[in-house]
Amino acid sequence: METTTPTQDPIGQAATPVVPPTDRVRIVSTPGVRGGKPRIDGHRITVQDVVVWHERMGMSPDEVVSNHPSITLSDVYAALAYYFENRELIGADIRADNEFAAEVEAKYPHSGFEERLRQRKADVANNSLPPG
Repeated sequence: METTTPTQDPIGQAATPVVPPTDRVRIVSTPGVRGGKPRIDGHRITVQDVVVWHERMGMSPDEVVSNHPSITLSDVYAALAYYFENRELIGADIRADNEFAAEVEAKYPHSGFEERLRQRKADVANNSLPPG
């Protein structure tokens, strides 16, 4: 198995990115990292993150990479493939996270901060300064 190492430019910065070997394991679970949830190797981005961005927010794999340039298109497809092979597990994680968020929201109702922020933005939009 051959891996590519980055080359150095004259001032010591990497000139070419490291290309991961094509046979590397892309999805890993590490206790203590992101709750042990399956994630893209070398990143804190979980399979669940990719699924939510793609399936629930409607982002294409290219858009996911564009928003998170530290991962590759093949990483995104590996995460989606993992999801399709483990739908029940990932779906249960998503449901559990949603239930937890609902519990926290119920326990700690919003302080009105969001509404005040929305109002402030509306006030700024309505009271714009003339140019010059």
